[in-house]
Amino acid sequence: MKNNFDYLIIGAGSAGCVLANRLGKISNNTVCVFETGPNNNTWKVDMPSALLYTMHDSKYNWKYYSEPEPYLNNRRIFCPRGKMLGGCSSHNGMVYVRGHPEDFNRWASYGLKDWGYSNVLPYFKKIETWSGGENLYRGGKGPLRVNRSKINKKFPLFQAVIDSAKEAGFDEFEDSNGYKQEGFGTFDVTIHKGKRFGAAKAYLDEVRNYSNVEILTNFNVSKIIFKNKTAIGVEVIHKNKTQIFYANKEVLLSAGSINSPKILQLSGVGNADHLKNFGIDIVHNLPGVGENLQDHLEVYIQHKSKLKETLYGLSTNYLTQAIEGIKWFTSNGGMLSFSHLEMGGFLKTSKDYKHPNIQFHFFPSLVINHGLVNPSFDGFQFHASPNRPKSRGSVKIKSNNINDDPKILFNYLQNEEDLQQMRDSVSIANKIFAQKSLKRYLGEQIRPGKNCTTNSQLDEIIRETADTAYHPSCTNKMANDKLSVVDEETRVHGLRNIRVIDSSIMPDIVSGNLNAATMMIAEKASDLILRKKEEPIEASYYS
Repeated sequence: MKNNFDYLIIGAGSAGCVLANRLGKISNNTVCVFETGPNNNTWKVDMPSALLYTMHDSKYNWKYYSEPEPYLNNRRIFCPRGKMLGGCSSHNGMVYVRGHPEDFNRWASYGLKDWGYSNVLPYFKKIETWSGGENLYRGGKGPLRVNRSKINKKFPLFQAVIDSAKEAGFDEFEDSNGYKQEGFGTFDVTIHKGKRFGAAKAYLDEVRNYSNVEILTNFNVSKIIFKNKTAIGVEVIHKNKTQIFYANKEVLLSAGSINSPKILQLSGVGNADHLKNFGIDIVHNLPGVGENLQDHLEVYIQHKSKLKETLYGLSTNYLTQAIEGIKWFTSNGGMLSFSHLEMGGFLKTSKDYKHPNIQFHFFPSLVINHGLVNPSFDGFQFHASPNRPKSRGSVKIKSNNINDDPKILFNYLQNEEDLQQMRDSVSIANKIFAQKSLKRYLGEQIRPGKNCTTNSQLDEIIRETADTAYHPSCTNKMANDKLSVVDEETRVHGLRNIRVIDSSIMPDIVSGNLNAATMMIAEKASDLILRKKEEPIEASYYS
């Protein structure tokens, strides 16, 4: 095997797959992609309803946990991260949300002038072939199949929730990735013909057999090698043997918001005082590496269901499981062809917010311990999370050993405003659940529960039960301040021939799920590397 390539890509997740495709399609580029985990060719990835299998399997997932969270009663919070081709796009809920246009205009206000909405919209369009057809906002020729979910047409409970939201005074959006995000409705999903359509299928499959592209699974990058502050290669462990690969042009770090700062720190790039504790030679003192960690924290509003139109039967009845399994394995149809996270909304809890500050997901079951425990009766729930939390955490190595998990501390609810938004979201959820369209379904409230009548009681329930939406980000932020890690062309400050390209470089978190924005970052970064540029698109939007 050759050990010299133009581009070395660390991580074959949502960003790494895009980079491999765009750089690999230039025939005179040689590209090598390193993925710690295995291939993703299993039904557990393809089946939309089977996402919990890979989320809880250490073969396919890093299965990290946070440190005891001081504002969540010292609970350790589960932090799953994809460890296979496609990364998190191979185990996520397949909900495709770009974020709000104001998110990107806010990035531009930080001095990142080429990351405003008009600048990123062409790259969002470049990603997708949308089921609704190409228009000013949506793409029609991209590699990723993005479809508007029709789950409300298959299951009446979902339509009842949309109708109840409208009865409560909220709009129904036509396309949450188009002109107007605010309202309730069905989300876009990366599900196509009943199967998951993640980044590996969309981008990596096209270049798997290219002679200039090498995709190496079960190769764990232990550090980046520098010479005079120039990245020249990577050290890789494969089958307990250490190998060195060299980069003729650039090293591209796309290991995600947890592992990208971990690898930088192990390579001598980070807070020098912290790294010296582990005997790591300092390549460059960059205090922002691993700082600015953000995530969406969810509160669950749960009810029993009077009708048996939830996932309870599927999770507990062997006959139902067998029937639905036959449907999917023979025709990719039935209940298993949906993720069942495909409907929700974006709302403002106050007129003080310029654009929606809360995202709701509806789920036709009760989630207990990340799906590891089946419910004992029919039920359903809202997941509600502040879109742009103000609490900040960090990712820091605990040793100089690549096999040791890093110290992850989110500091959820550190900021009082985050807690207030969660209180407000519970009130909104209760208002929607109380409407006429849901009356025939609505049973006893399980959480927060009828005995929760004061803010202090609600706060305690939130601290005891709130959990992650699985959106860690922002740990190598793109900016020009003292805690920034990369510049607006994704190049690491103070170093040469190395870029970070993944969700870790977001200056702050986007308003919604992260997969779409992560792929957009990689599409735009590919053009920056190739010295190309899409022309901005000026498109109005609702706020």
